Amino acid sequence: MPSETSQTLSTKEKVGYGLGDTASNFVFHVVNVFLLTYYTVVLELPPAAIGTMFLVCRLWDAISDPLMGALADRTQTRMGKFRPYVLWFAVPFGLAGFLVFSVPDMGQTAQLVYAYLTYIFLWTIYTAINVPYSALMGVMSPSPEERTSLATFRFVGAFSAQLLIGMAFLPLVSLFGGGDDVAGYRYTMLVFSVIAVGLFIGTFASTKERVKPKKGPRPDLKGDFGALKKNVPWIIMIVAAILTLSNVALRGGVTFHFLKYVVGVDDTKYFLFLDRTSFFYTTGSLAFVIGVFFTGYVSRKFGKRNGLMICTVLNGLTFIAFFFIPADSYTTMILVNVVGSFLAGPTPALVWAIYTDVVDYGEWKFGRRTTALAFSAAMFSQKLGLAVGSGIGGWLLAYYGFKPKEVPSEETLNGIKVMFSILPGIFGIANGLILVFYKLTEDQLKVITAELAERRKDDE
Repeated sequence: MPSETSQTLSTKEKVGYGLGDTASNFVFHVVNVFLLTYYTVVLELPPAAIGTMFLVCRLWDAISDPLMGALADRTQTRMGKFRPYVLWFAVPFGLAGFLVFSVPDMGQTAQLVYAYLTYIFLWTIYTAINVPYSALMGVMSPSPEERTSLATFRFVGAFSAQLLIGMAFLPLVSLFGGGDDVAGYRYTMLVFSVIAVGLFIGTFASTKERVKPKKGPRPDLKGDFGALKKNVPWIIMIVAAILTLSNVALRGGVTFHFLKYVVGVDDTKYFLFLDRTSFFYTTGSLAFVIGVFFTGYVSRKFGKRNGLMICTVLNGLTFIAFFFIPADSYTTMILVNVVGSFLAGPTPALVWAIYTDVVDYGEWKFGRRTTALAFSAAMFSQKLGLAVGSGIGGWLLAYYGFKPKEVPSEETLNGIKVMFSILPGIFGIANGLILVFYKLTEDQLKVITAELAERRKDDE
């Protein structure tokens, strides 16, 4: 087995790690982009009730996420600390994704109860597999450069999945459903869930853990939480994560509504087998994937923090631009979305690479390596952001008088337009500006990495 001091990871291992986020997004991205549409348009459940559900379910995450982080940090098996969870929860994750999009034909109240139960189940399993998966990146290599590379491969995998989903999801719904969208959504998610299970197993089989925790008795959980609360760079990133995912969920949740009702697209084929909605998703995802490949360049040119700030603010400005694009200028929308998606491409990899940096900082500063706990809190902040964005989306659809079976009023159309452009843009710009308070520099990280390496040698 390669030692902790091995700096370079093989391309095979990086690809294997990246497959984990490919797997995750075959459920996560579908939920983020299509679940609000599935509930409010396909099933015709009340938008306000769904918005409330998205937020209420986060109460459980506030408990489950840190518990999972603490459990993973304290796990010791012959397979490692974090890798086993990727294997153990692969099948439950696929099952949860399928069940969320398999609401039975019953009364509206019963459907809402089912939605609550399966939504909570999904995010519980998501926590159980993705907290350890995310933490795994922090122990595969001690090198900040290699972890940035890992993050890049991770999000190439993630957005490759998003590209495939953008291209294939709605056509598959039509194919499997034959005019019955309820059945179409169910069978499409069955296919995606099976793929997710297989990819997660591939990640388990192809990765190794190298960074070992400090020997000796495990510090108490209270002390771990105390160290996190004093980790200012980590706190800044938590706030940024909430703003980022609020932006993603709000815009992603109303993209279908914007294109269908504001732009007026239908399911007529536009390019090859893609309609205009699928083409919008596909071109945006493709630009995102291309943008991910520029993560290393952005990191080297500007540093992770500054690069993240620049890309985030510029992406937010492209969101706002949509408010001023006429509804009949579909081509202009495609071009602006491609530019914005390309600018956003490096941001997820930079964010998760920074998370590993703040874990190193916490170990260096406070003597506690709380990898999984830190990542679980980051995961919760992201899910909270998703819930805030999705909740706002549901409430605002209700506020603006959206009803799927009725022709939307001018007020409703303008409201959807604001939800798709102005509000996500504000979240995006605020996210970039909050990073001004993140003070951990690349030069400091080099010192921290070297000192931690010396400490670990002393512990051997």
